[in-house]
Amino acid sequence: MSKHQKRLSVPKTWPIARKEQHYTVKASGGPHGEAGVPLLIVLRDVLGYVDSKKEAQYALEQGSVHVNGDVPSDVRRPVGMFDIVGFGDRAEFYRVFPDEGGRLALTPIDEADTDGKLGKVTEKHHVDGGQIQLGLHDGRTLLTDDESISTNDSVVISTDDASVLAHFPYEDGALVTAVKGRHAGEIGTIENIDVTPGSSPNGVVVEQDDVGFETIEEYVVVIDENFLDNEEVSDE
Repeated sequence: MSKHQKRLSVPKTWPIARKEQHYTVKASGGPHGEAGVPLLIVLRDVLGYVDSKKEAQYALEQGSVHVNGDVPSDVRRPVGMFDIVGFGDRAEFYRVFPDEGGRLALTPIDEADTDGKLGKVTEKHHVDGGQIQLGLHDGRTLLTDDESISTNDSVVISTDDASVLAHFPYEDGALVTAVKGRHAGEIGTIENIDVTPGSSPNGVVVEQDDVGFETIEEYVVVIDENFLDNEEVSDE
């Protein structure tokens, strides 16, 4: 199977220029599905810390790069929304976050904020033993005893032991960001959740300082106030 992909066909969330070259690296199997951006693109195209795949692989072998607290071994490892990318030698830490165009960008964060990663709950099932299995937006699953956690809520998962550090309910007044659609990257509070009968998606009215916006439930994620403090790093 080819390890390359045509730039014109990559997902719109990938932070790369599509017309400068014909091909780019292809993400390996892993979290975030097709939306996952290869770590090589983050290191080379976004941050400019390496000039080639060889240099990126060397940085990984030296343990200079961490993703969600782990040292990755593959430069094609997918990185996606809300992942934590750290560079201990540089004392630099970033959260992957959608910009206003919907592309993934890096938001600088403090080292103290790297102990947990935000995840949107997309599935909830009761399993044997009386526990609850949660499925998160990046494909990750975890077990919990907390009955109060529901689909569309957000949880902060420890990068150390995968325990739930915080829980943010999806409800009126919750702080959210749009991660898809025309309002991707915009932040506001939920004014109203419009439950639609049948198979149509539920609508959400998000209030902002100005006019606010309407979108669908799938496109918003509940966040905490730490997401409001920092500026994004872009490849442009």
